[in-house]
Amino acid sequence: MAREKLKLRRIDNTAARQVTFSKRRKGLFKKAEELSILCDAEVALIVFSSTGKLFQFSSSSMKETLHKYSGHSKDHDQPSATSLDLNVEQTNCEELSKKVSAASLQLKHMRGEELDKMSVAELQQLENKLEEGLSRVLNRKGQLMIDQINGLRQKAMALEEKNRCLKQQISITGQPASNDTENTQTEEGQSSESVMTALHSGSSQDYNEDSSDTSLRLGLSCPGWK
Repeated sequence: MAREKLKLRRIDNTAARQVTFSKRRKGLFKKAEELSILCDAEVALIVFSSTGKLFQFSSSSMKETLHKYSGHSKDHDQPSATSLDLNVEQTNCEELSKKVSAASLQLKHMRGEELDKMSVAELQQLENKLEEGLSRVLNRKGQLMIDQINGLRQKAMALEEKNRCLKQQISITGQPASNDTENTQTEEGQSSESVMTALHSGSSQDYNEDSSDTSLRLGLSCPGWK
């Protein structure tokens, strides 16, 4: 006859529970050792009793086995984190794509394109937006034109001031130069005229003196001429 399978459940009797724990623990450790020897596997087994007492078995080193397990767990959990990040990025991309599509459609509406599917209320709202935008554009344009006019006026005033300064410099530096030239010319004219007068007077005086001397000399040399 086949043995009837017993249902696994907690043993209520404390003594029987302790005896069963001791027997099964020893059998479990024996199976773990056999597994490590027969299959050349690295086995680490940790058991805590109901009272909190620790029992452990390791085929090599418990710390090295736990360290290897910790690294393997991180590597195993990393793809899940990566897939989660990819899902978040995909969601963000979808939201951004929807925003771009809505903005592109709104821009087309502002240009007067694809208005067939819009209702009267939407068209009225679009018209109000266009009027507000046009008003802001005109205000900005007027302000820029006023700034440009003021800038040109300032430049014109600066040029007029510069021109006035140049005229003053020309009037100050140009008049003494003309007076000096006239004085120089006058002095040169007087000197030349005086020189010519002196020459003429000298020549006439010399001529008279020469003629008188000649007449005297001729009178002395020829006393019989009368």
